[in-house]
Amino acid sequence: MKRTITHLADGRELIYFDRRDDADRGAIDRRPLDPRPVASELRYDPLTEEWIAVAGHRQTRTFMPPADECPLCPSSDTRASEIPAHDYDVVVFENRFPSFSMNLGIYGDVGGLSEVRPGVGRCEVVCFTSEHSSSFSRLSDAQVELVMEAWADRTAELSAIDGVEQVFCFENRGEEIGITLTHPHGQIYAYPFVTPRTRLQLGAAARHAARHGGNLFADVLAAERAAGTRVVAANELWTAFVPAAARWPYEVHVYPHRQVPDLAALAEEERAAFAPLYTSVLRALDGMFGVAMPYVSAWHQAPVRQDRELAYLHLELFSIRRAPGKLKYLAGSESAMGAFVNDVLPEEAARLLRSQVDH
Repeated sequence: MKRTITHLADGRELIYFDRRDDADRGAIDRRPLDPRPVASELRYDPLTEEWIAVAGHRQTRTFMPPADECPLCPSSDTRASEIPAHDYDVVVFENRFPSFSMNLGIYGDVGGLSEVRPGVGRCEVVCFTSEHSSSFSRLSDAQVELVMEAWADRTAELSAIDGVEQVFCFENRGEEIGITLTHPHGQIYAYPFVTPRTRLQLGAAARHAARHGGNLFADVLAAERAAGTRVVAANELWTAFVPAAARWPYEVHVYPHRQVPDLAALAEEERAAFAPLYTSVLRALDGMFGVAMPYVSAWHQAPVRQDRELAYLHLELFSIRRAPGKLKYLAGSESAMGAFVNDVLPEEAARLLRSQVDH
């Protein structure tokens, strides 16, 4: 793999990840870009003990441009995009409209019981392929491995930034999910705090260890593999299963068989084994109703500085589609109370997904 660092016209960092050592990445971004926005502000909610990012500049971000104006496609002789090169394998660059950044502004007191602090951190865009009409499910195994190399690289690099507490790699896919660009891509958030869901999971893991010994995530994986009824796909190094208490109509968790804290800790053979299993699960989702399934794909990694021994790298994939033409909306119970009601029996979801997995 060849890794090349360059910069866009406004100073943002861009990194090419190439399979070929002879890839020429000397193209220069000559666009007249506006100055970079200052970092968001974080406001503390004393009722939930959570930090909320307020990033007003994101209201102006690019929204669903036509294919010939896509900012994630390679540049051409007649149009400049976010990627100066005329072709690429995988590209990562700093988001033009970040929720967190190191470009700090002035942050004042807002009164009440809410503390305010700068939204330090970093947000990056990961372009999985230069092919605008493709999808992650259609990537070759070699291309998925290159994406994983990029994820691992960025996890390690972003974890070293002062003030970053957790690194989150994810993909939003589908208009129903709320994407603003259709080109196959994901994002990486380097948070200045440990996220609420991670705090909940690691708190449960600490209590499980105190009561029973062992690692909670490893025990969940072992129990699901032993039961088998909710396993969707598996190989020697990974297992994909529908959790027994799934929140979403179609939800799949993908675990490596070895406990590691983050993507950077995966061995080469584990990255290689992930690719065919994961893309087969994505294709199974698309095969459920004969349409491209909207989904969120979220890597759960250990925090940078705390509870790393409790954490267990895994991916949580879920769709809001519950039936042909029907979506699962987060209405009163879910949005107001955080109490989920699932319309699909997890065992039935697993059975249907298994029937669609490539054999």
